[in-house]
Amino acid sequence: MEYVELRISLNDDFHELLIAELFDLDFEGFEQDDDLLIATIPTQRFDDSKREEIEKLLMKFGGESSILSEKIIPDQNWNETWERTIQPQAIGRFYVHPTWSTTDSDISDKIELMIDPKMAFGTGYHATTRVMLEWLPEVISEGDKVLDAGTGTGILAIAALKLGAESAFGFDIDEWSETNAQENILLNEVDNFEVKLGSTEVIPSGEKFDVILANINRNALIELIPELLGFLKEDGKLLLSGLLEEDEPVMLKQEALEKLTHLDTRRHKEWIAILFEA
Repeated sequence: MEYVELRISLNDDFHELLIAELFDLDFEGFEQDDDLLIATIPTQRFDDSKREEIEKLLMKFGGESSILSEKIIPDQNWNETWERTIQPQAIGRFYVHPTWSTTDSDISDKIELMIDPKMAFGTGYHATTRVMLEWLPEVISEGDKVLDAGTGTGILAIAALKLGAESAFGFDIDEWSETNAQENILLNEVDNFEVKLGSTEVIPSGEKFDVILANINRNALIELIPELLGFLKEDGKLLLSGLLEEDEPVMLKQEALEKLTHLDTRRHKEWIAILFEA
């Protein structure tokens, strides 16, 4: 699959805000370097109207914000790119690293997560993934059944299993996700994690889960939540992210979520995660 790469000049204070908008436009990969944001999207999902929409968004940020360049990148170049940019990192109780990195000698107090990404999202670098990982030890209980909506690299479900969850089911609408999650399942030697390509229709009929994780974006969450709640057990927990601070009141007013108890909201930079209980 070919990808379009946009190199965008933008003050780094606004990167997270623009990334949130680009997620809604189907962009999948991001790399940040000072005042440069590199964003990628499958070629078939990009057109002139999206380019114009991005240019309008950049006008809101003012200054020298602009699209510097646009080029086509073959799929086979992605692994080389991530190997240069993805580095090990400690996130809460976890130590996240790719297979090509050297493991720090002193991680005895950490839970190791070995993640080889095919795309940038789901590596732990994005604030939404970080806040979810940091919160998971308080959310997951021994023996839980977990549903991971929009599983990406599978990092959240794998983390849940390493915290003692009994099983996990993940789904994602992107083809790369199913393959990548399967690879990461093998790398981490976790059992009972099933991944399917698709949306809620691929969730086994009649299944109920103790915890549902959904790190996507506001619009997708609003659309999915009514269906997802049909798979949540009584007293089950729903942990949402992919949300900006300004999205919190919008989410809390959703009719489906008003039936749940809002337990807490946590923040990392401009991003938030929200925890509910049935």
